[in-house]
Amino acid sequence: MALFPIIILALVQGITEFLPISSSGHLILVHALFGENQSWDSTKLMDVAVHVGTLFAVLIYFRKDVWVMVQGIIPFLTLKFDQKPAKLNLHILIASIPVIAAGLVLHMLEPSWLLMTEIVAWTTLIFGVLLWVADRKEEQAKTLDDLNVKEALLIGLAQTLALLPGTSRSGITMTASRFLGYSRTESARFSLLLSIIAIAGAGVLGAKDVIDSGDAELGLNVLIAMILSFISALVAIALMMKWLQKSTFTPFAIYRIILGAALLVILYGFV
Repeated sequence: MALFPIIILALVQGITEFLPISSSGHLILVHALFGENQSWDSTKLMDVAVHVGTLFAVLIYFRKDVWVMVQGIIPFLTLKFDQKPAKLNLHILIASIPVIAAGLVLHMLEPSWLLMTEIVAWTTLIFGVLLWVADRKEEQAKTLDDLNVKEALLIGLAQTLALLPGTSRSGITMTASRFLGYSRTESARFSLLLSIIAIAGAGVLGAKDVIDSGDAELGLNVLIAMILSFISALVAIALMMKWLQKSTFTPFAIYRIILGAALLVILYGFV
């Protein structure tokens, strides 16, 4: 892949990964814009590479929460779930199991229909509306300390929908959290902490593909993509979290609805 498309992919991934607007959907649109063949192997490898860059961004931004999770490893292994760090780890694990299982199945099947622009258009629109509906729910004082196993599982099941490009992993988990009564900042916080396992798992599968390919140029491209996506993701996370302290998800929902509708008009010629 040429350097310019890699730069665009990395920046798009970094900016959109943690915003509730779907990074995978935008990546498919970028591939389509550059006129590239939408085959599973040709797109997923580089897409996973830029996901890894965003992983480092979330680890650094939420370093205090990550440290709490590290402290909770021993209590978690000894089943001391009454301790806050262990409880947080338990909820993140439970919420991650559904998407890990579904993701492994998709990685084996490699369904090319998931890369269709039509899928992105419909999911962008539908889940944009759903985010808007959830965000109209009155803010409550619920924090991650109030999260229980049932709610963690519900958020995890919702996360599996993000395997459909255009849904947005962060968007659907934030939507589910808002429906469950959590504040916007806490919904975003849990969503981003939850992303650590999801992105790390995708990164492991992608790293295996890079090693198996034995392509040195591909390895350099991966490094460039990771660095650019890391920087842009770190900036995007900081700006979004600051925004949600005083504002709502409405601008993101409106953007999704407009983009989804515009894509449908282009694809189906409703003019």
